[in-house]
Amino acid sequence: MKIRLASLLSAALAVGIAFTATLGAQAAEGETPHYPINKPRHVDWSFAGPFGTYDKGQLQRGLKVYTEVCAVCHSMNRVAFRSLADLGYSEDQVRTFAAQYEVQDGPDANGDMFMRPATGSDHFPAPFANPQAAAAAMGGAIPPDFSLLAKARAVERGFPNFVFDIFTMYAENGPDYLYSLLTGYTDAPEGVTIPEGTYYNPYYIAGPSLAMAPPLSDGLVTYDDGSPETLDQYAADVSAFLMWAAEPHLEDRKQTGFRVVIFLLIFAVLLFFTKKAVWSRTDH
Repeated sequence: MKIRLASLLSAALAVGIAFTATLGAQAAEGETPHYPINKPRHVDWSFAGPFGTYDKGQLQRGLKVYTEVCAVCHSMNRVAFRSLADLGYSEDQVRTFAAQYEVQDGPDANGDMFMRPATGSDHFPAPFANPQAAAAAMGGAIPPDFSLLAKARAVERGFPNFVFDIFTMYAENGPDYLYSLLTGYTDAPEGVTIPEGTYYNPYYIAGPSLAMAPPLSDGLVTYDDGSPETLDQYAADVSAFLMWAAEPHLEDRKQTGFRVVIFLLIFAVLLFFTKKAVWSRTDH
């Protein structure tokens, strides 16, 4: 048994040495197996921190970027139109916005499915009938759903940042990553070869390049509130909107947490004075 265990340890050590040598060779050739290559840039979000709140104007701009650019390829199946009331829209505005889309309903009296204008209770319809149709249209790559993307694509900040994040309540890894990805497209550096039909982006979490071409550029979307129509502004707005889509009750959660902390502090003070009053009548 001891001989077998020693053999296994020797084999594991050999594999580890070989793996380390491979990484060293890749590093010597200017390659890296660690992604993203660049850490996401930190953005000063309005919803950051224990008292942060969403900027409704930014969320409305982000919705506009999503509907005019991102929705061509990406679905948002978990977000209902009625949720847009949280962005500051009235019921009539939500109803009008939803009616611009058509959703499948039925069956009718004849057993057939039919299309109808969407209502507030419907969810954002997907641009493709199914994942297979999406893959066929996008060259084999299935565009991810945007409903929870801002939470699902959070990049770990590593030590010691994650220790400080516990106290600062930092939870904006996802929006930081999305913003960095959207603004991070660049030419591949000399000596780096990427697959044909992909685009180099050092902020991409799964490799040096991705199949999605740069989706945003200056002047692509017209803003009604006079905000800058730049790539940087578009990326920040749509990243904030996707954070809201993934966590629409963020403000309520923070308010509830603050009330709980205040209650616990008051409760702790009451317990202290109660203990002091009880034990003051006891001989020590």
